[in-house]
Amino acid sequence: MSTSHQTSDHKEIQKWAEERGGVPARVKGTGNKDNGVLRIHFPEHSESKDLEEISWEDFFKDFDQDKLDFLYQDQKASGEQSTFHKFLNKTDK
Repeated sequence: MSTSHQTSDHKEIQKWAEERGGVPARVKGTGNKDNGVLRIHFPEHSESKDLEEISWEDFFKDFDQDKLDFLYQDQKASGEQSTFHKFLNKTDK
């Protein structure tokens, strides 16, 4: 059974990402130099050249500034660990 969760807790988001080999990233060419579209990148599963790794500190600064929530799934319906996630505006609740 797959269940999704929603949070804005920095520690919970970082723990979820790191357990799956995820790193904080921005999409290149979006926003200005210090602020772009945020992503959790899973280098083991993708070699996207459109993403630049950033620090967790920078990631969460932009996450809070953009007033985002993090929607994520722990497991797929098959029971496998899931990397599904999505960023939501807090007003989308």
